[in-house]
Amino acid sequence: MQTMTRIELAAADDVDTFWHHAAALAASGVPHEALVVDIAGGTADLFGGTPATAPSSSPQTAYGISTVLRALGTTALLHTDPQRFRLFYRLMRRLEAEPYLLSIASDPDVARAAALHKAVRRDMHKMTAFVRFREIVAPDGQPAFIAWFEPEHHIVAAIAPFFVRRFANMRWSILTPRRSIHWDGETLVVAAGATRRDAPTGDPVEDVWRTYYANIFNPARLKVQAMQTEMPKKYWHNLPESDLIAPLIKSARSRTAAMIAAPASIPAKPIQRPPAISAPPLTMATVIAPGPDAVTLESLADEEASCRRCPLFQPATQVVPGNGAPDARLMFVGEQPGDQEDIAGVPFVGPAGNVFNIALERVGIDRTQCFVTNAVKHFKFEPRGKRRLHKKPNTSEIDHCRWWLDIERKLVKPQLIVALGVTAARGILGKTVTISSMRGQIQPLNDREHVLVTVHPSYLLRLTDEADKRREWNAFLADLATAKDWLADHPRL
Repeated sequence: MQTMTRIELAAADDVDTFWHHAAALAASGVPHEALVVDIAGGTADLFGGTPATAPSSSPQTAYGISTVLRALGTTALLHTDPQRFRLFYRLMRRLEAEPYLLSIASDPDVARAAALHKAVRRDMHKMTAFVRFREIVAPDGQPAFIAWFEPEHHIVAAIAPFFVRRFANMRWSILTPRRSIHWDGETLVVAAGATRRDAPTGDPVEDVWRTYYANIFNPARLKVQAMQTEMPKKYWHNLPESDLIAPLIKSARSRTAAMIAAPASIPAKPIQRPPAISAPPLTMATVIAPGPDAVTLESLADEEASCRRCPLFQPATQVVPGNGAPDARLMFVGEQPGDQEDIAGVPFVGPAGNVFNIALERVGIDRTQCFVTNAVKHFKFEPRGKRRLHKKPNTSEIDHCRWWLDIERKLVKPQLIVALGVTAARGILGKTVTISSMRGQIQPLNDREHVLVTVHPSYLLRLTDEADKRREWNAFLADLATAKDWLADHPRL
C-alpha cells in the first residue's frame, strides 16, 4: 500500500501554507496520488491510506512554482471543492514534464482549475454587490454597521480588503457562516463564523431604499432570466428590497400593458390659461420687493396659473403652487416641480417627495403643519422619447420666479425657511451660495424670518455609494432635527 503524505492547513482558505508545503513535497518527489490535505477541525480531502507527516519544507528553494499556476490557484483554491488542493498539486507535478500545459484549455485538469477560479471570482463579485449593512448603536453609543452574507466559497478573508477600502471611515462587521470580518476604522480582524440571528434585521435607511427601488422599477424592461442571472434568488432573502421583487415581477405584465395603453407622459394641458396678467416691468426692485394684489394663497395660485414671466410656462402642464398650512411656522422651499408634480399640480409627491416625507416622519415633523413650495413654479425638462428629463433652472428663471416665492413668504409669514438645495437658496437669498458654506447654520433673513440651507432630497436618490448614502441621509436628518429644535426654542410671538 502506498504511503500517504499529509498537509494540514489551519483553515480552508490557508492557501499560502498549501503552496509552502506543496513546493517542499514536489521537490522531494512526492507523487500527486500520495497527497492528502486536512483542514484543522475538519477534513478537506479524504483519499484513504495511512497519512504521514509532511517532510521539511527546506527543499522549497529548489522548486519553483509556476507564476501562472500560483495566480490561478490563489483564487481557485478558495473554492469548496474538496479535491481542489490535490488538483493543483497534480498540475504542479505535470508542469515539470509539460511546461505549456496551462495553455491547453481543453485539458481536463486545466479546465477544472479554470472553472474553480471562475466560480470563486463570481462569488466575490456577488458579495461586493449584495452585502447590505444595517446600522446599530454600538456599546460606546457610536454608530456601527452589521451585514449578513452567505458566500458559497471561502472568500471572506480574501475579499475583506475591498470592504476596508470602500468603507474605511465606517465601523463595520460582515458576518457569514464560516468566517466573519470586523473593521474598527484602524484594524481588520478575521474571526469565527456567526449565525443569521447575530445580525440586525433592518434599519431606517432601508425604507428610503425600498421607496427608491419601487419607483425606479421599470416593468417594460424586465427580463426575469437576466435578472436572476445577475441576482440569483438565493441572495434575495438578505436584501431589504426582497419582499418587493416578487410582487413587482408578478405585476410587470399588467403594468406594462397599462403603460402602453396610457397616453404619452406629456399630457394635453388641462388648463385653459387666460391672457397674460399685467405685471410691473421686471426690474430687480420689483422682483425683490413685489407688491401683490393677491390676499390669499388660493387667489395667489390663480394668478400664478397665468404667469408669463419666463418661458417655462410654455412646455409645462401647469403651474405648481405652494401647498400646506397657510400660517405655518416652518416653510420648505425646493428647486422646481418634477414630472409627477407637474401632472398632479402638488409639490413633492414624486420619488424625492417620498424621501422627504420619510425624513420628516423620522424627526417628528408634521408635514400638514408646514408649507411646502418651490423656488421655480413650472417644470423645466428636456423631452427624451416619452420621458421628460429634469433640467436645472438657470439664474434668470430663479430670479423671475422669486416674485411669487416672496409673495408666498409674505402671506404665510414663516419663522423658519428650510432651503432644499442651491436653487432654493438663491430663490430665498437672492444670491448664489454653496450648501457647504451655509449648511446646518440658522441665519436671520429679517426681523421675522430665519433660513436653514440643506440638500434637496433628490440628491440622496442620486448617490450610489452605500457609505455616502448613509452619511448624507443622517446629515439630512440632522438638519431637519436642527430646524425642529430651533422652532421648539423660538415660539411664535
